[in-house]
Amino acid sequence: MGIFDRVRRVVSSNLNDLVNKAEDPEKMLEQAILEMQEDLVQLRQGVAQAIAAQKRTEKQYNDAYNETNKWQRNAQLALQKGDENLARQALERKKTFTESGTELKASLDQQTVQVDGLKRSLIQLESKISEAKTKKEMLKARITAAKAQEQLQGMVRGMNSSSAMAAFERMEEKVMMQEARAQSSAELAGTDLESQFAALEAGSDVDDELAALKAQMSLPGATPNQPQLPQHSTPPKHNNEVVDAELDSLRKQLDQM
Repeated sequence: MGIFDRVRRVVSSNLNDLVNKAEDPEKMLEQAILEMQEDLVQLRQGVAQAIAAQKRTEKQYNDAYNETNKWQRNAQLALQKGDENLARQALERKKTFTESGTELKASLDQQTVQVDGLKRSLIQLESKISEAKTKKEMLKARITAAKAQEQLQGMVRGMNSSSAMAAFERMEEKVMMQEARAQSSAELAGTDLESQFAALEAGSDVDDELAALKAQMSLPGATPNQPQLPQHSTPPKHNNEVVDAELDSLRKQLDQM
């Protein structure tokens, strides 16, 4: 392969690529319909002209046929009147119109075939245009769907899936941390509450034991249910005497234990 052939192919390939990129399918369909409609208008004009020509030829043929018959009658009339020369002239005129009628009949037959073909072509073109309009709407819908799909695919390709998943993972980690903090707070709150009740129970035991000890030692502040020493109406003793009495009572209680 020569260098010029390779250059020509490269140039043709590039031109074809540019043409393909420049072609808008929707606009191309619209243009194709317009061109077909223009062809339909021209074909209708051609059919109309062909029909008009056929009508003229048909009229000329009918006129020639009528003239032929007329001069045939004239020839017969001349013979009946004994004018052979006039009859001959009438037959000559008949021959002229007969030849003209023959040519017109051939042309009329040809035009009839042509008109019939044009009419069929006109019907076919009208059917194709109607079909093309239907296909155009279908193709436009497919083009719209294809563009939407292509745009969606472009958006999907443009998305950074790794970064998106990393963002989801970060959000999930934050949610888990928040849930852990909430659970820890609940556990701490429960622990504080249990410790408070434990302290209350411990305090109650100490108070009970203190009350029992007071009752046993008959010290002031004992509970009303514990037996108290009889009170005497003797005058109050000196502080030292009171202390000595309490110590003596405590010793007796200790001896009894």
